[in-house]
Amino acid sequence: MTQPATDGPLLLQMSGIGKSFFGVPVLSDVDFELRAGEVHAVLGENGAGKSTLMKILSGAYRPDAGTITLEGQPVTFRHPRDAQIKGISIIYQEFNLLPERTVAQNIFLGREPRRGPIVDRRAMDSATGRLLAQVDPSGTIAPDDLVAHLSVAQQQTVEIAKALSFDSRILVMDEPTASLSPHEVEALFGQVRVLQKKGMGIVYISHRLREIYEVADRVTVLRDGRKVATVGVTETNMSDLVRMMVGRDLEDYFPPHATSEELGEVMMAVRDGNVTRRLHDINFEVRAGEILGIGGLAGSGRSGLAEALFGVAPFDSGAIELGGERVHIRSPRQAVRRGVAFLTEDRKAEGLVLSLSIRNNMLLAMRSMGRLLDSRLPHPVSVRELAANVDLRATSIDQEVRFVSGGNQQKVVLAKWLATRSRVFIFDEPTRGIDVGAKAGIHDLMRSLARRGAAIVMISSELPELLGMSDRILVMRNGSIQGELPSGATEDDVMFMATGEKASVPA
Repeated sequence: MTQPATDGPLLLQMSGIGKSFFGVPVLSDVDFELRAGEVHAVLGENGAGKSTLMKILSGAYRPDAGTITLEGQPVTFRHPRDAQIKGISIIYQEFNLLPERTVAQNIFLGREPRRGPIVDRRAMDSATGRLLAQVDPSGTIAPDDLVAHLSVAQQQTVEIAKALSFDSRILVMDEPTASLSPHEVEALFGQVRVLQKKGMGIVYISHRLREIYEVADRVTVLRDGRKVATVGVTETNMSDLVRMMVGRDLEDYFPPHATSEELGEVMMAVRDGNVTRRLHDINFEVRAGEILGIGGLAGSGRSGLAEALFGVAPFDSGAIELGGERVHIRSPRQAVRRGVAFLTEDRKAEGLVLSLSIRNNMLLAMRSMGRLLDSRLPHPVSVRELAANVDLRATSIDQEVRFVSGGNQQKVVLAKWLATRSRVFIFDEPTRGIDVGAKAGIHDLMRSLARRGAAIVMISSELPELLGMSDRILVMRNGSIQGELPSGATEDDVMFMATGEKASVPA
């Protein structure tokens, strides 16, 4: 075992943890420890056992084998409340907040200070203010703010303040940066460092490997329900972590870029496109066989551009050309009928109907085109062929789509659009919330799609993905395209252009 990355006392020790569901083992003999003032990352593909291990720690599941020790004392949790009383808090990717209540009401829900039978609002707001001062020193959040009016980053700050209200010694953060901008990520890391100084131990779960090197002291890798290794972050590199997670080398993490000979005709062009107060003077082309990357900071207009191309918020002026023909796209239905597909940033809310089967989700876009009636479903083999084309991993195509992993959900969305035989694909954050192995699969599918003659517009806030997948990159700022970067550009090139510090980069 590696030497501890901090010299703080041992807060948590989980030894020989095992858990099975219906006779199928999901965790086998897993050891994990956490020290005061340490950020200990847990990595692994979807299904590796990370969530199960954390649910055991938080009291949601009881282990079938193994022991848990807190500060040298063995403990048994029968309910999440038991873990909370012992100083363990968990912030899930989907926050557990009530939107129509205030910040103070959420933090002290069920524990409101009282003056006789009446809730003491003044005392509750005062206590909330003291908690917020520790994690929100700029004072952007007030105790009486409605949670519904807060940004995602602010809601996460409220969750951290709630954990502090329980005098937590251990905080589990599950994909904490999944919906944050780069600026908000930096602010979160600042909050984490404040908690470290207070002696709190933090378990950090993320698919973004670069973050691990910025925030974590040690990392434990799980694969197929077993611990592969625990190492200090200074003792390893990203390639080693990928190898430990997936059990194989991923030296060619991104597929090769398209060559000029592989590019075909211009499939989509925008001429002088404008959307009032959102987009200005948009001009670009994307060719058959090409992946055109769109970069920029949050709020730069990237998603607004995708919505304009797909008719969600159409261009007020200018023109779109598809295959050389000027077209008017005023709605998503018109876009679909013109052969344009849009894989949205939020696949669960906008790309899928989670309560429907994989089969029916694959047919959603076809039905929206009016080409398919419920009583005239295609033969099941055609849907299975779609599943095979995207390498879908599921027990059945009649399984509800909510029960498959994030990577497989994204494949269902892609299959939905493949069914329409679209020629132009807009991918908005194509691998957000997907593990490293599934990311490679989505990247391969995108490049395969381009090689078959599709044109792809890809928006990504992950710079390695933007650089690794794009044949060209357009960088946006303040609703307009600031410039173009060739294949081989660097992260600094993108950031200089995105922030306006550098006007252009020579090809």
